[in-house]
Formats: sequence, structure tokens, C-alpha cells
Amino acid sequence: MPGYQVKQERIAVTGAPDLLIRSLLDRQQFSDPLGLAERAGIGSAEWPLFGLPWASGVQLAVRLAARTLRPGERVLEMGCGLALASLVGHRRGIDMTASDKHPLTALFLAHNLQLNGLRPMAYRHGEWASPPAGAPVDAGAVQGRYDLLIGSDLLYERGSGALLSAFIGRHAKPAAEVWIVDPDRGNRPAFKRGLQALGFELHEERMDRPAAGERPAYKGRLLCGRR
Repeated sequence: MPGYQVKQERIAVTGAPDLLIRSLLDRQQFSDPLGLAERAGIGSAEWPLFGLPWASGVQLAVRLAARTLRPGERVLEMGCGLALASLVGHRRGIDMTASDKHPLTALFLAHNLQLNGLRPMAYRHGEWASPPAGAPVDAGAVQGRYDLLIGSDLLYERGSGALLSAFIGRHAKPAAEVWIVDPDRGNRPAFKRGLQALGFELHEERMDRPAAGERPAYKGRLLCGRR
């Protein structure tokens, strides 16, 4: 037994086929017998967050489902969690790479690719902080540069904005776009300053939607950067 419980559900994504997703049963799940999450700086309260479907992740998937396909474009999803947007993009034929630092993300992604009848896709370890000087190169880490870098609900800690913008600076092509779906958490200023220092022009779009049937209301915004 893996030490945690899971469930399987169907998630509707406007503009794309539904996704079958294996996720954690609830926020009470935790299992880190080898201390891999602890060494990655992931505490017990944060541990289950990667494995739960979040409304902002669905919104990002909807946005990517509507994007015009661009031949040769490389897209990186940062802090992907269950990687709903990556699954949608991969199904559309986009050159997707999903990334996260949680030790179980790759396992859940592989399972959900199979559930949806999709071929394997690229996955990389996505630690935002720069490696210490002289540290050995992590062959599994995010490498190279991308045309579009996307993420959802990533600015949930006060210091995350500066780390994320610096990571984007290392992995965005000279001409690139950034999409971050943010549920109005209030930690945007440092992130926006970081992107502007990298030469990105920014604008925001509201993504609010009312409740409908079993779907709850959503309030948030899309932060868009382009250079």
C-alpha cells in the first residue's frame, strides 16, 4: 500500500474533452516514508496539495484549450500538481513539459496519461530556487528555454513571487509569454516587478465566473506577460 488514499473523478474542461483524473482522496493524506518530500522542503500540511484538483488549475486548462496551435512552440507548466493544463495541451499536440518539485507528481502524471489514453509526455523536476554554486547538475531538472510558461495558484507564499520570476528568467526564450492564473491571493506585486525587470509587458484579465449547477463560483485573474 502506498500509505495514502486516492480517488478517480471526471473533470470537465470547457473547450476540451473531459479528463479522467486520479487524485488524492482529500487534504488529510500524507506519506513520506523516505523523507523525499521533507528534503524538498515540503511539510505535511503542503504534502497533499499537489494531488488535489484546484479551480485555478481547471481555469488554466480551459485557457490552454482555447490557444491557437503554433507549430514548434514549447510550453512549460510550472508547479503543475495534477497537470490538468499539461494533459489538455499534450492531447492537442502541443510540445508540453510538466514540472513540479513534489516527489509523487511524476507518478500521478504517468497514471493519468494512461487513464486518458495519452502517450507519455515530458516531465522535469521543477525547483524554482537556483542551485547552490558548485552543486552537481540535476539531470532531471527543468532545462532549456520555452516559448510559453504557465502555472496556476503559484503565488501562495510571500516569497514565491521573486523565486518564480527568477526561474522564468532562466527558462523563457527572448521572445516568450507567461500565463499565471491567480485566485486573488495578494502576493502578486513582487512577481510582477520581477517579470517587468526581465522585460515583460504585463496585463491582467479577470476570470470570474458565477456558480452553475454543481460548479462553484470562481474569482481570480490571469496574469499575462509578453516580451
